[in-house]
Amino acid sequence: MSARPKVLLTRMLPGASMEVLEKHFELDANRENRVMPHGVLVEKVKDKDGLICLLTDRIDRPVIAGATRLKIIADYAVGYDNIDLAEASKRKIPVTNTPDVLTETTADLAFGLLLSIARRIVESDRFLRAGGFKGWAPELMLGIDVHNKTLGIIGMGRIGRAVARRARGFDMKVLYYDVQPLSAVDEKGCGVEYCPLNNLLDVSDFVSVHAPLNAQTHHLISAAEFRGMKRTAFLINTARGPIIDEKALVHALKSGQIAGCALDVYENEPAITTGLLGMDNVVLVPHIGSASIETRTKMALMAAGNVIAVLIDQKKPPNIVNPGIYA
Repeated sequence: MSARPKVLLTRMLPGASMEVLEKHFELDANRENRVMPHGVLVEKVKDKDGLICLLTDRIDRPVIAGATRLKIIADYAVGYDNIDLAEASKRKIPVTNTPDVLTETTADLAFGLLLSIARRIVESDRFLRAGGFKGWAPELMLGIDVHNKTLGIIGMGRIGRAVARRARGFDMKVLYYDVQPLSAVDEKGCGVEYCPLNNLLDVSDFVSVHAPLNAQTHHLISAAEFRGMKRTAFLINTARGPIIDEKALVHALKSGQIAGCALDVYENEPAITTGLLGMDNVVLVPHIGSASIETRTKMALMAAGNVIAVLIDQKKPPNIVNPGIYA
């Protein structure tokens, strides 16, 4: 009987996925509740056939080049900007992600953050817990309405479309910007209207970011963009932190260029840019976009399935992001 393939898992995964992985593979799992140090990752992956990693892992050239047996890199995420895709592709290593499964859950959070910052829910919770609530008052914790406002969505992919569907329930006008605009049929079906980025920022009451991180979107929202937003506008980001220039964001908040923001992701995650923590018009959560029991479990099983497809079934994985390696 041949030896089972060796797989490195950089962090413990939820649900039944661990049993699935241990059944099929000789599993080397990081059982500590922290990111595996990069140097340890480089050493551990050298004799592995498969790697299951997280967004917090930097899968760069030193990791990939030293892993001469590696046949698959499975990212436990939708985004894969943490992986040197060019290096993996050069070595004919398939890279996979976990698409679709977290779309609705992330959209739920994005709209939850929108409601929280608009209606000052988190700030009101802190106020009450601190003993500030002495009874109803006409001007106590006044926020702004969400219904009938204009929502600008940057990035009309799966999650952007899911957020647009939620916005329709609040009778919002939905504008969007994307480098690849939808067809007229899809725009009508989604109830959205294309708008150039500067125009979108100029008229939107809420701006929600759902673009991928790449060279074109890095600091897509910076000082000039904040100057172009309404002073009453709120910014929500559940995509990738570096899409927003956080130093410019802090200046925009302090100077009143925008009314507030709600963030799930950060430019230098897990570090938080100085200034954000001390402001009441900011809602901050710790990268929990996909953090529901159901979704995280589905993601884990999907990542396991991608590795099984390559190492056990010896076929192209279902969620490959560099299919050109099979050409």
